[in-house]
Amino acid sequence: MVTIALTIAGSDSSGGAGIQADLKTFSALGVYGMSIVTALTAQNTLGVDDVLPISADFVKQQFYSIINDSQLDSLKIGMLMNEEIVIAVSQLLLEHPMPYIVLDTVMIAKGGHRLLQLEAIKAIKQQLLPLATIITPNLLEAAALLSDSQAIDERDMRRQGRELLQLGCKAVLMKGGHLAGSQSVDYLIMPEGEIRLAAPRIVTNNTHGTGCTLSAAIAALLPQTSLVEAVEQAKHYLLGAIEHADTLKIGQGIGPTHHFYQWW
Repeated sequence: MVTIALTIAGSDSSGGAGIQADLKTFSALGVYGMSIVTALTAQNTLGVDDVLPISADFVKQQFYSIINDSQLDSLKIGMLMNEEIVIAVSQLLLEHPMPYIVLDTVMIAKGGHRLLQLEAIKAIKQQLLPLATIITPNLLEAAALLSDSQAIDERDMRRQGRELLQLGCKAVLMKGGHLAGSQSVDYLIMPEGEIRLAAPRIVTNNTHGTGCTLSAAIAALLPQTSLVEAVEQAKHYLLGAIEHADTLKIGQGIGPTHHFYQWW
């Protein structure tokens, strides 16, 4: 039986992030992808021009249409846009528990456009985060969830990761891409311990959708292996996608990573 992964996220009209990146990642890793759209965006490599939220009721309808027909192996959650959608998704997952839930706490696009309303942060923290197998915040998102200042070093990262873990999720992947240095360092924080995951920092402007791609890769791999191996393999896949990003030459701004670098 083929592995089926579902993404609940926003649509990126330029194809580099959101559900488009998720579905590409699922396919690249041999997983059949399904999707629930939470918002439509008008965007390109230069930034987000506009966002149109989908109603919470229609988000629910999309979910019921899928769950009434297919058995899901994994779920990735990305852009949820507003409090109503966060609450709706939380209720759906309480009614229909998933084997694995990867929560990518999408809040702000690389160009600075807010993708999550402020009142929704509390709902994510209280209702959705405790349901997650793993959350994958970057430093800005971790700080917002904790009402703290942004981590400035690895010690801060680890502390904030432990604080997020105490909110109820099973694991936290603290992404340290915003820190300076020749290496990009992440920390996988679990109740049983911490793992430092370092990779060479690749010099490229084409990093659009990296967070979406990483979390989708983890969701694709979790049904097939352990949490630690899923995170390590997902990071390896993302590294290759970033290394080959410049070959795509898409747009004039922050271009996408190359999800299918292993094939073309």
